[in-house]
Amino acid sequence: MARSSKPDFFGGGGAAGETAASANVDVTVVAQQPRIGPHVAAMRANVANALGITEGQVGIKATTNEGLGFIGRGEGVAAMAVAAVEWP
Repeated sequence: MARSSKPDFFGGGGAAGETAASANVDVTVVAQQPRIGPHVAAMRANVANALGITEGQVGIKATTNEGLGFIGRGEGVAAMAVAAVEWP
């Protein structure tokens, strides 16, 4: 597991000098358009770089809103992310 060299966004919580480590991150993008398939590799690299983890620890997938609501009309995009975080 990679230890992040980025600032501690987890507010401490452990013993002095301990930092949390992201075990993995899973991102879901909800959009009718554009298709994100051609952009997944770049998105994975950017998320990994921002969190100080490897690209193998980042999962990115997409879904549509089946034409419903503002997302379905193509007026917006939503994203949800879940991260598994481990303390030393």
